[in-house]
Amino acid sequence: MSAIDLYFNEVSRILDTVRTTQRDAIEQAAQAFCDAIAQKRNIFAFGCSHGGMMAMELFYRAGGLIPINYIRAPGMMLELTPITMTSEMERMEGFGDMILKNTPAKSGDVLFIHSVTGRNAVPIDMARTAREMGMTVIVMTNLNSSKSQPSRHSSGTKLYDHADILLDNCGCIGDSSLKLEGLAEKTAPTSTIAGAAICNSIVARSIELMIEAGIEPPVFLSANVEGGDEHNARMLEKYKDNVFYM
Repeated sequence: MSAIDLYFNEVSRILDTVRTTQRDAIEQAAQAFCDAIAQKRNIFAFGCSHGGMMAMELFYRAGGLIPINYIRAPGMMLELTPITMTSEMERMEGFGDMILKNTPAKSGDVLFIHSVTGRNAVPIDMARTAREMGMTVIVMTNLNSSKSQPSRHSSGTKLYDHADILLDNCGCIGDSSLKLEGLAEKTAPTSTIAGAAICNSIVARSIELMIEAGIEPPVFLSANVEGGDEHNARMLEKYKDNVFYM
């Protein structure tokens, strides 16, 4: 069987596992988003390196929720040269705490934070500080990977130890899913596909909950369709007190 078919089969298996095992956690995360928007509280999203792609998946995109704020920080999104510096910076204790404290985040707000292994200091510190501040912390991780590796934080904890709501992307250890004959290393990561599916299912369900509650969902329209700019401007104005990226 071709690697193409092997990969699609594995992705299908993982997505089925996510749907059956993570449904309750997705529901809880969607309710947290819905409640925050209904109560005009703030929502933030963060991740390091490729983990940050899921924070970006939730941020400023067609079909997404307008009040979700992506937390940017130097060295956290593969923008440095040499690129290995980003791996070193993700392990710096105290930096995650500093990043969060320099946002408008406060008690009652929601933080969505993603790390596949959850072993490095920046996401751990950020999640721990967020809970101390009284925020609701939604963690997405890969429990197989996280539980197989030691923490790099002096506390000995992992990201999942600091979650109010815990989402598992149900991937394999090391993320890459395929062992191909003739190659010692595995290939074909699954965390991006599974993570994006989880993120967008949370958004879709939170929108459904808002509709059920009689709330107009603050959803971005594509700026490339007629009426998109006008709709988005109206929603950005309505939620201007919860939007920190404009």
